[in-house]
Amino acid sequence: MSQAVYLIAYLAIIVFISAVIKRIVHYIRSPLHVRWEIYPVAHDSKRASYGGSYLEEVDWWKKERNVSLIGELKVMIPEILFLKTVWENNRPLWYITYPFHLGLYLTIAFFALLIIGAIAQLSGVAAGPKVPLLMSTVMALTNLIGPVGFILAIIGAAGLIYKRVTSPGLRNYSTFSHFFNLILFIVTMGIAILTWLFIDPTFILARAFIVNLISFNISQINSSLFLLQVLLAVLTIAYIPLTHMSHFFMKYFLYHDIRWGDEPNINTPETDKKIGVVLNYPVSWSAPHIAGHGKETWAEVATFNPVAEPETGKEKVDE
Repeated sequence: MSQAVYLIAYLAIIVFISAVIKRIVHYIRSPLHVRWEIYPVAHDSKRASYGGSYLEEVDWWKKERNVSLIGELKVMIPEILFLKTVWENNRPLWYITYPFHLGLYLTIAFFALLIIGAIAQLSGVAAGPKVPLLMSTVMALTNLIGPVGFILAIIGAAGLIYKRVTSPGLRNYSTFSHFFNLILFIVTMGIAILTWLFIDPTFILARAFIVNLISFNISQINSSLFLLQVLLAVLTIAYIPLTHMSHFFMKYFLYHDIRWGDEPNINTPETDKKIGVVLNYPVSWSAPHIAGHGKETWAEVATFNPVAEPETGKEKVDE
């Protein structure tokens, strides 16, 4: 049984990495998106404070753009760490969804601490004079962050299920996958708590499993509950990038390339080529103002003048 769990863990890691790469490559190869033209743009250091853009300047295409990474970080860090937009626009939802996200953040930190401890153990740091302090700090943080993360994730997931069932605004847009994902987290975190309480209170087994995983040392583990915990954890890790939960890494593109993508289209042959491809797509919309007048491509839609006088004929009749 232990050997099978190790094998599944390796496969899950491969699936996770492959799925992340595939989604990113798929996005990069996708057709050019439509510009939002929504302001403020966080990296516009001069005008972000009042929602302006470089387009308001005369001869803007001749001037150098000022792009600020600090400006983007001021928006992204509060959004990622504290879900600032949800706090500002839907406070009741924030009180439920933030514990869930915070629990996931702490669980990720827990895994990182396990890996750090495992690497330190493999590298023989435990033999040095400074190891006791280093390892004791890592172990103390692991023992604290892990259980807190598990509990918060369960509370948040249960709250989100309740919210999706009782709130009309969410219920109408909730699918089976939303409920399945939340239940999966509840079950996975619940088994993790049981394992922590009854099998591995100081996460020695968990750290040893990571050590064996890194060193390809497949050893026997006699705890069925611990193996179940590992199995659920690695399957969840492999599953996440295959679902809409992939927004945790795709948000980079949604913000930087779509929401804040204001790069001017000047002397950009690659962009012109992508625009040409999109303009030749067939029109499939049924709205009269789009599909009317016999237009077959988006290029025809873009160049059609709805207020132009219709042609009455090529020949002019002399009086």
